[in-house]
Amino acid sequence: MSTSERRPAEAKDVRFKRLAEKRVNVVLDRLRLLGQLSDKRNYDYNEEQVEKIFRAIDGEIKTVKAKFRNGSSGRKRFTL
Repeated sequence: MSTSERRPAEAKDVRFKRLAEKRVNVVLDRLRLLGQLSDKRNYDYNEEQVEKIFRAIDGEIKTVKAKFRNGSSGRKRFTL
């Protein structure tokens, strides 16, 4: 692809907004799916499992907020 055929570079702020909206909506959709697990008619769980789930989510939210504040990184995987 020649230089003349390439799309013009997307401005960083435009790219951020586009990707942020898409990614936040994915997270919100996944949280809604997680909420469906609360139906005791279909699932059996205990309070310890619920607390572990929300500690993991809260911890990751804190990590992401820190990345926006100071660029720190770190990735952890969740398991029950």
